[in-house]
Amino acid sequence: MDPDRALVHNDYQREYFERGQRTLEPSGSVYLRRHVDRMMDYAGVAAGDRVLEIGCGLGRYTLLLAERGVAVEGMDLSAALLDRLRESAPPGRTIPTHAGDIADAPPDLEEQFDAVIGFFVLHHVHDLDACLARAARLVRPGGRIAFLEPNPFNPLYYVQIALTPEMRWAGERGMLRMRPELMREALASAGVQPMPVVRFGYFPPFVTNRRLGARLEDGLEKVPMWSFAHPFQLFGAERAS
Repeated sequence: MDPDRALVHNDYQREYFERGQRTLEPSGSVYLRRHVDRMMDYAGVAAGDRVLEIGCGLGRYTLLLAERGVAVEGMDLSAALLDRLRESAPPGRTIPTHAGDIADAPPDLEEQFDAVIGFFVLHHVHDLDACLARAARLVRPGGRIAFLEPNPFNPLYYVQIALTPEMRWAGERGMLRMRPELMREALASAGVQPMPVVRFGYFPPFVTNRRLGARLEDGLEKVPMWSFAHPFQLFGAERAS
């Protein structure tokens, strides 16, 4: 993508999220905690690891990672959202932030992180190959990049976009690229070794946040015949040691 188109794309995405979306607000819900648990396990992240979360927004996942003792830093296109994230940091805890495009991450961040991760961000980037290649250079040798993304084969996403007033197809259509074959190719092009794709989840938040709903979801995730339609996908890759 040429620089002018990238600028237009990023300006649209910044405005799209700055105008406010209820789903971006931080919370300690079971639903979000399950996402963080799956990500930490998949990316091999542990307490004390230095991790960069791209597309962190208001910090709904960033704050939960910090709560678990991860030395997390946030990167986002929107300086305004990062300001609010820093204000939400726990007392006595500073969360470093970086305003900008991951594709243009500064050289002083190269090989500084044990992992670079993102939650529902890749389908919003302007140039998937460029962003993955840059993310791969920010992790140390042996480190991982990992992203939690929507599964375009799950029909509920299209219902959500249609029924949520603040959501727009123009801002979400990148989810169509979140297919295993395309992601494997993009990760390999970034010079890292792709990891197996993991799909999980079943229910919307109002069900998963109930104790019985979470337990039922655990059971349904084990049924192989439904795996193609699980709403969430984890893509990742490891940088050679």
